[in-house]
Amino acid sequence: MKRYSRPPEKDWVALTKRPSSQNKDLDDIVRKIVNDVKIRGDKALFEYSGKLDNASLTSLKVPDEEIVDASEQVSHGLKKAIDTARKNIDKFHAAQAITEPAMETTPGVRCWRKNIPIEKVGLYVPGGSAPLFSTVLMLGIPAVIAGCNRIIVCTPPDRSGKANPVILYTCSILGIREIYVAGGAQAIAAMAFGTESVPAVNKIFGPGNQYVTRAKEIVMEGGVAIDMPAGPSEVLVIADKDADPEFIASDLLSQAEHGPDSQVILLTDDEGLVPEVEREINLQLEILPRKGIAQEALSHSRSVVLDSLEKCVDFSNLYAPEHLIINTVNPQLIAEKVKNAGSVFLGKYSCESAGDYASGTNHTLPTNGFAVSYSGVSTESFMKRITYQEISFGGINSIGPAIMEMAEAESLLAHKNSVSIRLKNRNNV
Repeated sequence: MKRYSRPPEKDWVALTKRPSSQNKDLDDIVRKIVNDVKIRGDKALFEYSGKLDNASLTSLKVPDEEIVDASEQVSHGLKKAIDTARKNIDKFHAAQAITEPAMETTPGVRCWRKNIPIEKVGLYVPGGSAPLFSTVLMLGIPAVIAGCNRIIVCTPPDRSGKANPVILYTCSILGIREIYVAGGAQAIAAMAFGTESVPAVNKIFGPGNQYVTRAKEIVMEGGVAIDMPAGPSEVLVIADKDADPEFIASDLLSQAEHGPDSQVILLTDDEGLVPEVEREINLQLEILPRKGIAQEALSHSRSVVLDSLEKCVDFSNLYAPEHLIINTVNPQLIAEKVKNAGSVFLGKYSCESAGDYASGTNHTLPTNGFAVSYSGVSTESFMKRITYQEISFGGINSIGPAIMEMAEAESLLAHKNSVSIRLKNRNNV
């Protein structure tokens, strides 16, 4: 990690920069894949599976018997852990499915909103070196609670052409049976446009690498809804002199091991804390199987010492982290000043991995600074809200003059007439 001691505020923007992609041809590559799948459908998916996943496929849909058999490959301990997480995530997201009351804005004018589930949603679940079965819980549970009529999952195949059994098991306990072995940008294109096997969906959810992220942005240009723009994972820790360096190091490394393009930031008002955390990072790195990945992420990560915790939270709001950990004596005081963050963790025992797995909150969060305008995935993300209004003659008689005055001012006389005709003819009551 690079150290910065009390940088002037004019330099803060530069210090909030995320790692930039080294692949200058990324856009051209992803656009080619997306267009190829759009035109050639399943044939393109089969070819990309062979080329990019080293998997020879004869079909894309995971058969029911493979989903059933997956349960036998998951240990009892892991099943129990998944069930603990499932219950907490379900409890937290069920509370978000609220029915709003109707509102009488004026006597005779009644307005309300109704939540309608998005009919078809596609969930992308990363595979590869770290199959994220937890993402099935984070996306599948709110989709089920919302009442989405069709939920499909795309996940990359292994070299034998199979989906990860833990991912299949997690899908099965949520009642999700429509699973396809397709990964990367090609899977996003398949869900966006549909192929002979994979149905087109109304909205696409899920994290992924830079190819997946760019594919989501490209299909959004074509009118397909996505959960949010997102990039590599990140965490920012605000810590004071009383924070435990061992805890801080473990939080920074838990995010750094996600990928080489992840970024972690330490903010503190205590100069002496930084070298202690660095020592702990070096000690903990040695026992990590993903040490090389974490080290690469740390190479473009930073520790920043500022004059006060107030300045630390100002810097954090500028950075707008995906995950914000407040490890201070009085974290609630700082939390009140947070304006931009995906998910906030208060106190020394609130580790970021709790939110990734089992506390109940969602781990699909805005990254790359998008927390300034986006929220994380919620039950509402799987719904659309339709507004309704019901107006009596008394109601239109009350607000009609205002409508007519405004319509005439905008030279929209048909708008004015739709009111005046009703007011002249009470037989329409």
